[in-house]
Amino acid sequence: MERNLKKVRDVIDTCFHEVSDTLKNTLEREKNTIEESISSILRALKNKKKLLICGNGGSAAQSQHFAAELVGRFKIDRLGIPAIALTTDTSILTALGNDFGFGLIFAKQVETMGGEGDILFCLSTSGNSENLIKAISKAKEKKISTISLLGKNGGKIKEISDLSIIVPSHDTARIQEVHLVIIHSICQIIEKNLFAS
Repeated sequence: MERNLKKVRDVIDTCFHEVSDTLKNTLEREKNTIEESISSILRALKNKKKLLICGNGGSAAQSQHFAAELVGRFKIDRLGIPAIALTTDTSILTALGNDFGFGLIFAKQVETMGGEGDILFCLSTSGNSENLIKAISKAKEKKISTISLLGKNGGKIKEISDLSIIVPSHDTARIQEVHLVIIHSICQIIEKNLFAS
């Protein structure tokens, strides 16, 4: 029993230390890009533009979380901030997936709902998701800025996104955990800047 308890504690310790190390490494490497991304988002919002947010799997959940914090509230009661998670409408997703293929489920929505000056915000732990790559390509056609939260070495998306924030880890869980901290930082700064009074 004591041996099993030690194993449990070792796993807990490892997880917490890995998160801490990954946060520290990301801050050291990506602070400037995070700041630049926030400035880009604030410019768009002040110009009455919107955020389109997308990702797959756990990153789809993060997309919805991000949009909910902006449309609803993060820390203060305020007007909603225009943000749409492109991961939420099952009828749209299944229709597009069935009729055009999974690779176009986000690009078709960007084509339909995105406008010049908007921001497409993509989340991918690998940086190689085909449907995000196609969404970014469509965004460029429509003069929509692109910001990507990535992991590992940034993958193919790093090469095509206007701004890429890369969490320096190969562990999907650690990448997603740091993505959430970055998302919350963005939300807090947006609120303070747009609703300071």
